Amino acid sequence: MECHEDTELSISIVGDRTICRLNRDYLDRDHPTNVISFSQQEGDFGKLTPYILGDVVISADTAAREAETAGWTVYERLIFLLLHGILHLTGYDHERSGDEEARKMEKKEQEIWKLLKSEQLATLN
Repeated sequence: MECHEDTELSISIVGDRTICRLNRDYLDRDHPTNVISFSQQEGDFGKLTPYILGDVVISADTAAREAETAGWTVYERLIFLLLHGILHLTGYDHERSGDEEARKMEKKEQEIWKLLKSEQLATLN
């Protein structure tokens, strides 16, 4: 994927019912999930809008449950899921590309998450 200085993406925060419907209709998985990304860079018309990455849809319900289980704030979990979704839009994949690609994505995710956490701490001080 080409890099552009100015890119756009859409972010939607929805409930479990809506993300379950999207998961079922587009991914053939009939259950809620935490985040789904829809790339606008793939397929027959991907070159029509080179500055639009795509859509990230996050379930607030699932994020809240996961945050509680992990001992995170809901805000932290939402930001992490947004990061995860954006990585998918930029070509990272942990589901279809095998273990090596999954490790690459996890490494990049942790690298950026650490940076975000340090920036957050710096603004609090």
